[in-house]
Amino acid sequence: MKHEFSARVLTVAALVVAGLMPATAQQLAVSHTPNATTQAAPSTLMEPTGKAVARVNGSVLTDRDLQREMYILFPYAAQHNGQIPAEMEPQIRNGALQMIIFEELVYQEALRRQMTIAPAKMKSAEQDFRAQFSSPAEYQQFLVSQFNGSQKVLDEKIKRSLLIDAFLKIEVDAKSTVSVAEARAYYDKNPARFEYPESFAIQTISFLPPEKPTPDTLKEERKRAEEALKQAQATTNYEQFGMLAERVSEDDYRVMMGDHKSVARAKLAPHVVQALLAIKEGQITGIIQVEQALTIVRLNKHIPAGKAKFDDVKDTLRKELQQKKLNAVRAALDQRLHKTAKVEVL
Repeated sequence: MKHEFSARVLTVAALVVAGLMPATAQQLAVSHTPNATTQAAPSTLMEPTGKAVARVNGSVLTDRDLQREMYILFPYAAQHNGQIPAEMEPQIRNGALQMIIFEELVYQEALRRQMTIAPAKMKSAEQDFRAQFSSPAEYQQFLVSQFNGSQKVLDEKIKRSLLIDAFLKIEVDAKSTVSVAEARAYYDKNPARFEYPESFAIQTISFLPPEKPTPDTLKEERKRAEEALKQAQATTNYEQFGMLAERVSEDDYRVMMGDHKSVARAKLAPHVVQALLAIKEGQITGIIQVEQALTIVRLNKHIPAGKAKFDDVKDTLRKELQQKKLNAVRAALDQRLHKTAKVEVL
């Protein structure tokens, strides 16, 4: 299982290389300088100053750490010129703050337990980090600008990330597994959840009425629908009908080859259901008026009501239950670590 905070160093390196984030040493990993002084200058999302935002047992977490985490929680910032939408910023900021505090608690606990990282694993992580740069020269430039050319300092940041990941594998991943038997028990206890209604997998071609209909414009609409029906009846498969829908249909489904996927019977008008029940899979209805639109429907599959088999949902269900369990185990760990820690939000 992957944690959202796994391999932070590697993730942030990619952001720095892409030019999204201002590059600083503290953006790659949390500073561990106890009692570090804060800067008086106000910080902004795009211009972190190194100002302290929290202390965890004396170790300072800065606005650079916070910004790094915010970008990880909102990876689409690259599509917004490095900005996070104003309405989302408070929630993302709070989530990021809680995450960097949790990471620091985990890291300190890993050190307390004297956990170590095997040399081979360190070497592999260093290679993965280097691989994100386009050339050795770019990597060296990064190392000089961010760590005064010190590979040792960078290695400590990578080691921190690996220790956090290793700790969580023991305390969260290993305690969050869900067996097939457990998934089966959930499946048996919640039968209604896996039942599905009768439905129809369909594609459509629709012609929408003019804004101000007149007898002439309605007649023209009918003429276009009749011509489309002739072309639809000449199609022989999903792709051909879909291509026709893309070309002539006027509803929003045209961009998806007219495909509505599976639609429950209860969501279809009675006369549409009647038309579908009168044809076989792969066949096409005549022109049906659905509200004000003239619609041609291709029946791809008639799906009777039923219940999904356990074997068909087993893998997805296990992942869902594991994620739910993982969240609970992680929350309990967070609470446990906080009990013996001094955490100050500044």
